[in-house]
Amino acid sequence: MTPELQSRLARIQRRALLLGVIALAASVPGAFARPAQFFFSYLSAYVFWFGLSLGCFLIAMMHQLTGGRWGYPTRRFLEAGFMVLPLLLLLFGPILVGLKAVYPWAQPATIAADEVLQHRRPWLNHWAYAARALLFFGLWILMAARLRAWSLAQDQTADAAPTRKARTLSGPGIVLLGLSGTFAVVDWLLSLEPHWHSTMFAVIVIIGHILTALAFVIVVLALFRNREPIESAIQPVHFHQLGNLLLTFVLFWTYVSFGELLIVYSGDLPREVDWYLHRIAGGWKTVIVGLALFHFFVPFFLLLFRAVKRNVAALATLAGLLFAMHYVHTWWLVMPALHPHDVAGSWLDFTLPIGIGGLWLSAFCARLKAAPLLPRNDPIGQFAPVYGR
Repeated sequence: MTPELQSRLARIQRRALLLGVIALAASVPGAFARPAQFFFSYLSAYVFWFGLSLGCFLIAMMHQLTGGRWGYPTRRFLEAGFMVLPLLLLLFGPILVGLKAVYPWAQPATIAADEVLQHRRPWLNHWAYAARALLFFGLWILMAARLRAWSLAQDQTADAAPTRKARTLSGPGIVLLGLSGTFAVVDWLLSLEPHWHSTMFAVIVIIGHILTALAFVIVVLALFRNREPIESAIQPVHFHQLGNLLLTFVLFWTYVSFGELLIVYSGDLPREVDWYLHRIAGGWKTVIVGLALFHFFVPFFLLLFRAVKRNVAALATLAGLLFAMHYVHTWWLVMPALHPHDVAGSWLDFTLPIGIGGLWLSAFCARLKAAPLLPRNDPIGQFAPVYGR
């Protein structure tokens, strides 16, 4: 990495940190004035930025297993993304503080009047919730540290042993990450309305995390494409392949989301329909229309064209749109539990995502500076065959 690029990343790191601290500080009065709104807004912002790191982790392990040149110029960005997990563990603290303001199962009066919550109390309680979160983060941080260490070790040797170790971890790692991520989604999001349950909900959320990470990586790669050493290594086919992946996950996310809605609609059971009724009431219908247009129809239509996927500016713009819309989707998953009858936005819905995002971006830049921007001695991505050149 050139000194100029190191200096530029250092400036971005400092500015992102300053922006994050200022935005979080500006949000603190909301915790006292409107505690429920504060903690709900914090949860939606936190889940979005956490999902970005989890998505980076899953994509990095997928590439370890499948190979492909698309992963060569993006690997360091993915690694820097999932190495933010220790920071996210620290940022999980306010959620533990605000459990009673957010979750019905954490409110003694609600539990006393609800037989379902009484039945689920051995699983849904403060200590079990916190213990599972610590267990999940311990597992994720350990796997992330090993994958990063082997990636950096490969930079020092032509022997492919570190890559073989990373590949050996990635197979069971994806399974473990999927299972633990499912339990985390159930704890953090599904239990906001504990009478509702869904076997596909966690799949929808995790696929959304992967989609967000892909969009983020495309935008960052586009920003770095004219800087060494990326400029010498990047080709139009890399963006084409990443565009194909983006289209794939747009379709996959839409398929599972619509499939769940169709099944719930066909069953028409009150305990299943209520969750959706809260999310189409009043102004929430407008949010649904926006998600349908800009999280599916527009990206899907444009990504069908080869020219769009090879046009860096166009692809990065679409990726940025998807990135922003997925925050709206995360907000839509969380907020109707607090405002089930109509949209009720708050300034906290802007300051808290900016605050957590500023800290996330600062940590991302710090990790990105700590290693060569391109992997060295790479046996799985750099020399993979290129199709569609």
